[in-house]
Amino acid sequence: MAEVIAQEKQGSKQRKKLIRIDMTPMVDLGFLLITFFMFTTNFTKPNIMDLGLPAKGPAPTKVIDEKNQVTFIIGKDNRIFYHQSNSNELNTSNLKETSFNGMTIPKIIAEAYNKAPKKENFTVIIKPTDESSYDNFVDMLDNIAIAKKERYGITDIKPWEKKVYDELTK
Repeated sequence: MAEVIAQEKQGSKQRKKLIRIDMTPMVDLGFLLITFFMFTTNFTKPNIMDLGLPAKGPAPTKVIDEKNQVTFIIGKDNRIFYHQSNSNELNTSNLKETSFNGMTIPKIIAEAYNKAPKKENFTVIIKPTDESSYDNFVDMLDNIAIAKKERYGITDIKPWEKKVYDELTK
C-alpha cells in the first residue's frame, strides 16, 4: 500500500517525508473494470440476410411463363426498371421505371403475383446491370423479403433487354 518514509536532513529541523504509492491494487481494479464492462456490454449481432441458393444437382429446364414472373433490371444512378414481357414484346413502353422509395416495389410484386395464372410458379427475377450498385441490389432483396416472396432468381441481363434498357437510359 502506501508508505511514508521519513528522512531527517542533517542540520535542519525540517523533516522531508517521501511518499511511495503501491499501484498493484489499482492494476487489479483496472482489470476488474475491464472485465465488468466486457460482460455487461451488449454485443450486436450482424444483420444477415438469408440468400436461398439452389441445391446442387442438374439445372432445372423448366421455362417460366412471362405472366408468372416479374423482372427487375437494376441500373445506374439508383434507377430500376421492371417488365413482364418476352423478347418479342419488350419495348420502351413495356419497360417501366420505378424507384426504391416506400412500398412501390412490393406493390408491383403483389400486383404481378395477383395476375399470375399459376401462383405456385410465380418468380421474381433480378437482373443487375454492370453499372448498378451493390446497395441497390441489397435494397431489391429487402423489397422481395418485404413482399414475402421466397421464389426469386438472380441472373444477367439478356441482350434484348439490354437494348431496350440502353434506349431508355440515354
